[in-house]
Amino acid sequence: MEHILEINNLRTSFLTGNGEVQAVRGVTFHVNQGEILGIVGESGSGKSVTSMSILQLLGSTAVIKEGSSILFENEELTKLKKKELRAIRGEKISMIFQDPMSSLNPLIPVGRQVEEMISEHHPEKKKDELKAMVLELFDRVKIPEPEKRYRSYPHEFSGGMRQRVMIAMALANRPRLLIADEPTTALDVTIQDQILKQLRELQRDYGTSIIFITHDLGVVAELCTRVAVMYGGLIMEEAGIDEIFENPRHPYTLGLLAAIPDIKQDKNKRLTPIEGTPPDMTDPPAGCPFAARCPYARNICAVKQPEYVQISEGHRSMCWLLDGRAPAGNNPFRKD
Repeated sequence: MEHILEINNLRTSFLTGNGEVQAVRGVTFHVNQGEILGIVGESGSGKSVTSMSILQLLGSTAVIKEGSSILFENEELTKLKKKELRAIRGEKISMIFQDPMSSLNPLIPVGRQVEEMISEHHPEKKKDELKAMVLELFDRVKIPEPEKRYRSYPHEFSGGMRQRVMIAMALANRPRLLIADEPTTALDVTIQDQILKQLRELQRDYGTSIIFITHDLGVVAELCTRVAVMYGGLIMEEAGIDEIFENPRHPYTLGLLAAIPDIKQDKNKRLTPIEGTPPDMTDPPAGCPFAARCPYARNICAVKQPEYVQISEGHRSMCWLLDGRAPAGNNPFRKD
């Protein structure tokens, strides 16, 4: 299958007064044409920094390290100048952020803001054409009364409707790749479900590839075809969506799955949290970043980072427990 995006050995750091924060430490993955890839993990795992690195939407203290590669449609994005990147942002690659209120200008009607996204890349479009395109987009993302809403300001919309405006803006130029960074986190369950259905429809109708970033494996199960599990600036496990739920092969993935509520479970039974806290990324551990919180950790886990083990086609995991030399005792991945 054709890869629309290939990321190889991505390393992104932030230079701060307290030292270098190594947010992403060697991430490699790809996105296939027309698929929805989920990236899941706790806050601070490197999910959002990975996505922001693609379009270099990071602050002035951020550095994408030498040797990192971000290949979009066979074009190396890390080598582009700012003007060249601006031509790609919103045109070929678009992004939906978690908080639409902070992404929309409160002083400009939402219709005009979507128009600006189109005219930025298509200055030849006339005013009437732009408005017609915006109304069509509003109708497409199920914003009621598009003509009236075209003139409304962000504060006049609910959270769910503001997020629909952001989706309309992201899709204004029919991008080839859409990055959705936790777009449903602040929404109630009903609106969240509507937004997920919206994204599925848009992927189906437009053939847009989507990277969906979240901390919720339950949401990933509803939307994605593949998933990458991140922790400590690394991908711990990557697999197809069925494989990750039926045959997880990393203790961190097991922990995330154990924390998902089940409608059939005993209501008096507490969910199983992952004990401990994420590592300090100004001084990341030499070994597996999850070792200090892992109930199955061996001595080697703390001192040496494991290599990826290929479980099956499209399924890989970074864990010493999968090494053939790992003892079977207290090993959830060994049957002998």
